Amino acid sequence: MLEYNPLHCLPSAEDLPDSDDTPVDNELQDLIPHLLKTILAWIWTSRMDWFFGVDMGIYYDPEKPPIVPDGFLSVGVQRIIDADLRLSYVLWEEKISPILALEVVFHRRRGEYTNKKKIYAELGILFYVVYNPQGRRKPALEVYHLVNGEYILQQGNPVWLPEVGLAIGNQEGTFQGITRDWLYWYDENSVRYFTPEERANIAEDRVQKLKEELRKLGVDPDSLG
Repeated sequence: MLEYNPLHCLPSAEDLPDSDDTPVDNELQDLIPHLLKTILAWIWTSRMDWFFGVDMGIYYDPEKPPIVPDGFLSVGVQRIIDADLRLSYVLWEEKISPILALEVVFHRRRGEYTNKKKIYAELGILFYVVYNPQGRRKPALEVYHLVNGEYILQQGNPVWLPEVGLAIGNQEGTFQGITRDWLYWYDENSVRYFTPEERANIAEDRVQKLKEELRKLGVDPDSLG
């Protein structure tokens, strides 16, 4: 007897566009989530149960277009599904909603404070982060926690996200040679995790200090091979 599986009738990631093809307002809408993803890849380098999407469509209803956050984090999913990686995030395939959605706001509002916020709540996304780098009419950083179906604004900077095991906040720093205010991950003591550039600079400083110590001992570090 033929068994009917309704999932077989739904489109897969290969059948769906990976985003809504809406151009970003500013380069930072791409750089900011990429920085968070890059730092997370170092923090969770040994974990394979998470995924961070950047400008990727989340399909939650086969009859509706996707919602496309600037960034989102899912925990409890496969880090890598195959050699081609994810084309989009399809909820009826993943079976797990993202735990965090990020929107970066610039001149043109795209429903970050209204429609998108409502949909994220309906999807059960636990944390909603709105980053407004220019701070026009709204705070630079708003972090919402979903409680009984409603988003509650959290206080502080950084804001601890217990279900993620990290905090998120903003402060000035340098990424890709650009010094400005960025979003970062922090530990439970509100200590910021380093960017790739910062880790490289710290390693280089340690090497130089070691060379100086060797020279003081009369050893030429360049002769050690």
